Amino acid sequence: MTVNGKPTLIVIVGSTAVGKTSASIRLAQRFDGEIVSADSRLLYRGMDIGTAKPTEEEMEGVPHHLIDVAAPDENWSLAVYQRRAYQAIDAIHARGKLPFLVGGTGQYFRAIIEGWQIPPQKPDYRLREVLQQWGQAIGSEALYERLERLDKRAAAAIEPRNLRRIVRALEVIFKTGERFSDLRDRQECHYHPIVLGIDRPREELYGRVDQRIEMMFEQGWVDEVQVLLNAGYSGDLPTMSAIGYGEIIQYLQGKITYNEAITLIKRNTRTFVRRQANWFKTDDPRITWFTAGENLVTHMEKTIRRRLNEQS
Repeated sequence: MTVNGKPTLIVIVGSTAVGKTSASIRLAQRFDGEIVSADSRLLYRGMDIGTAKPTEEEMEGVPHHLIDVAAPDENWSLAVYQRRAYQAIDAIHARGKLPFLVGGTGQYFRAIIEGWQIPPQKPDYRLREVLQQWGQAIGSEALYERLERLDKRAAAAIEPRNLRRIVRALEVIFKTGERFSDLRDRQECHYHPIVLGIDRPREELYGRVDQRIEMMFEQGWVDEVQVLLNAGYSGDLPTMSAIGYGEIIQYLQGKITYNEAITLIKRNTRTFVRRQANWFKTDDPRITWFTAGENLVTHMEKTIRRRLNEQS
């Protein structure tokens, strides 16, 4: 289906652990759809438990794209993700199916529905090395605070422990004299998006987060991290600094206890949930919000069908 010459794209967003995966799979089944992941953590092979990656059984036969497409030491920039997402969405349309873009990575969501033109900026390796050394000297979180002062919007999209991305943003700022976030020119979206958001009361969401983390440990999250380290992936990789992986590496190195690792992961995930809210605001007029509950999928289905009928 097209609107003003643009193919339809269903977008489902929300915080981690809110219930996007199960809802999107059931909706995709009802609309003969396929799912394109908009979650930066699901890109990487071998990082399954700690990212709550859906299993083949949980996918229930619904094709998923941009999951397990990179090794943990590969660098997927936003530009690479955007290009590959466009390819996946266009291929789904070509098959006569309805694409669902699903995930909680705000930059990915915005890059697609706002048609970001991500600026080509050649790396300045000398400046990058200086920034890297500065970050190692004062710590990634201290360097992150410097980035926040210069470009709060860019900082909101970066994990405070992701030194590589902090350095990259500062590199662009110092090289161009402009804020990193201002360099993302926007064009028209390639698609006609129908954006649906799933929300839960904050305390309920925190409870789900805590339960999920405890379940991940029961499923063997520590062993998963150890396997990655044994395979030669450095604990210093940006992917290995993702919430949970970094704390478990500290535990394996004897720097913190098992219980301290769990407590830190829960606390850091709650902080991440609050930061996600900056990307998916309840007053965003583009997003139709639904409160998770027993009839969530039915309500979402009705809204999608109504919006599709309005466009036909």
